[in-house]
Amino acid sequence: AFAPAHLGPCKERRQCPFPQARTPRLTMWKIFPFLALMAGVDAMRVGMSPRVAPRSAVRMGLQFDESAISNDPNAGNYRRLSDSLREADLERKREANEAEAIMRAEEEKRERRRKKIETMNAIPDNTPAGRVGDFMYRDGVTEVLDELDHDMIGLIPVKQRVRDIASLLVIDKMRRKLGLDTSIPSLHMCFTGAPGTGKTTVAMRMGQILQRMGYCRHGGVVVATRDDLVGQYVGHTAPKTKEMIKKAFGGILLIDEAYYLYNAANDKDYGQESIEILLNVMEQQKDDLIVVLAGYKDRMDKFFSYIPGMSSRIGNHIDFPNYEPDELVEIAKVMARDLEYAFTEEALYVLRDYIAKRMELPFFSNARTVRNAIDRARMRQANRLFEEKISPHSNGMVSPQELQIFEAVDMPTAQELIERGDTAIVE
Repeated sequence: AFAPAHLGPCKERRQCPFPQARTPRLTMWKIFPFLALMAGVDAMRVGMSPRVAPRSAVRMGLQFDESAISNDPNAGNYRRLSDSLREADLERKREANEAEAIMRAEEEKRERRRKKIETMNAIPDNTPAGRVGDFMYRDGVTEVLDELDHDMIGLIPVKQRVRDIASLLVIDKMRRKLGLDTSIPSLHMCFTGAPGTGKTTVAMRMGQILQRMGYCRHGGVVVATRDDLVGQYVGHTAPKTKEMIKKAFGGILLIDEAYYLYNAANDKDYGQESIEILLNVMEQQKDDLIVVLAGYKDRMDKFFSYIPGMSSRIGNHIDFPNYEPDELVEIAKVMARDLEYAFTEEALYVLRDYIAKRMELPFFSNARTVRNAIDRARMRQANRLFEEKISPHSNGMVSPQELQIFEAVDMPTAQELIERGDTAIVE
């Protein structure tokens, strides 16, 4: 301690006659309130900016480090008050916009209803909706139905069901013309029957009808199986299923042998994921996609027992019966006509016997079996003409009629099937 300069140094502090000259002990608990007060004043002076460190804090070596806060594991437990207020305001605006959108939709619905009532009241009672034939011919529906009758033999119940659906679409379009209430019917279908009964062909014809009536954009048919829809590992099924759905959008997705999508023996089978995606699309996007399931009737019934939600979403269950032998002969004539061939009477007789015997053997596929028989007849006819025209007794000339006629010797026979045995695998 030091005394005033004119008195000289003080030898002992306790004997110093000038208490005001003593140096007090500056402990931290005494000066901290003062420093905190000065820091508050400086913070008020700079506008309480969190990014500007107070001068007193700088003098004390205190810095605001945002990186330290961001690395704090509890950083998500606190945030700025301004951010919370801003998010709350956005949430209130979002809720207000949603409520306003709902009210606007209800108002538009009431307005459409009011205009429809006014339109109906303004239409005289004797005003015709139009001629059914005009709608059928103008939209090309009659043409498609005629092609179905011309190209497909038999299948009377199937053709009648197709006509029922086409009639519903025509009448629905006439109702819309007058402003009557209409709703898009459930056009999802299930085709059950043996192979070769025309399920894919009918699906293509239905696509053309729906496209011409305005229910499909292009009316194309995309055929898919389990391998096209179900993946081999986790996360693979959903992209594959969605890709096939994307390809079929605006048309028809035909799933052949659909019962293979579900494997009841394996709870971890990925087919269940594909089925769930299909169910959602069939319900939510039925205006953009029509799903047709195809397969054997008994297996499809078992499949629907496992997936009841699938059956309830399908409004048209159509069963394709097996063809009779005479109907298959007529189908053979149609196939030959499309290829610019013709049968002799003897050839048709041989073909009918072959078909009748072939129906008793396994792996019979109706029209596909007939197509295979015609392919073998073409090869035999070609070999017969080749051998005849290269023989020394022939001039080698082939007439147009010879190129278009199937002889009896060209056809596969029932005797060939008998020689192979009932258990032999045949074409």
